[in-house]
Amino acid sequence: MASESRIQNEAEAAASAAQVLVVMGVSGSGKSTIGALIAERLGWIFVDGDSFHTPEHVAKMHAGHALDDEDRAPWLARIAVWIRHRLEAGESGVVVCSALRRAYRDVLTGGSRRVRIVYLAGDRALVARRLAERHGHFMSPRLLDSQFATLEIPGPDEHPITVGIDAPPEAIVDGVVAQLAEDARTRAGRT
Repeated sequence: MASESRIQNEAEAAASAAQVLVVMGVSGSGKSTIGALIAERLGWIFVDGDSFHTPEHVAKMHAGHALDDEDRAPWLARIAVWIRHRLEAGESGVVVCSALRRAYRDVLTGGSRRVRIVYLAGDRALVARRLAERHGHFMSPRLLDSQFATLEIPGPDEHPITVGIDAPPEAIVDGVVAQLAEDARTRAGRT
């Protein structure tokens, strides 16, 4: 009972102002699972950034070819519009997107402090094992090396919530929600 009460209080504190979380990391880090669980826990809107890809880009990645920045630009722009629409409507949401480079995250956040990065950090061996066990996803496991080569870990100035992916999903979500609640309490203390 005390645990449920604590989680409810954390969720209420985290939801006190409309915000959007961008759950990011390499393919196989658990973005969709974690993002959906966070959204469910907080009662926020959830969308998988993969749904913003064109069929041509999905086919390209399925064939084992990484997208280049020209391919990514309209995809990131579509996600950024979704984020902006949530904030303008006063709705909180969670979107999952690899967002491996700082420049990509800058497009998504638009400089807004109401858009938070949640970085799912894991080592290559763990992610490779997960990809080997995953079936039916368009992202080719052959792209893992390019994903890690592209990854620019979020810096402190991006105010990311960084969580390791070696814990069970519920524990990862607990950590993210607790950090959001702590941040909300900190903001409330400044006002």
